[in-house]
Amino acid sequence: MNWFTGVLVYCMVWMVVLLTVLPWGVRPPDAPEAGHEPGAPERPMMLKKFVATTLIATLVWVAVYVVIDQGWISFRDSVEPFVKPNS
Repeated sequence: MNWFTGVLVYCMVWMVVLLTVLPWGVRPPDAPEAGHEPGAPERPMMLKKFVATTLIATLVWVAVYVVIDQGWISFRDSVEPFVKPNS
């Protein structure tokens, strides 16, 4: 995996992990104020969620990198060169 592919894979993993971390610890306010969304979280704790997302995504990315680098899963071996039908 080259550096560009590594960065792209990390960004995709980070986004997926963020979407799984966002609901952690979310509680709606007991008495929402007028004009505010009643389902909005009382304390979203976004900085903690970004830090947790970064740590988890880094661990997942390292695991993905090791699997790809070691060749445990490879799609390149199963691809055969294109052969023209009438040749």
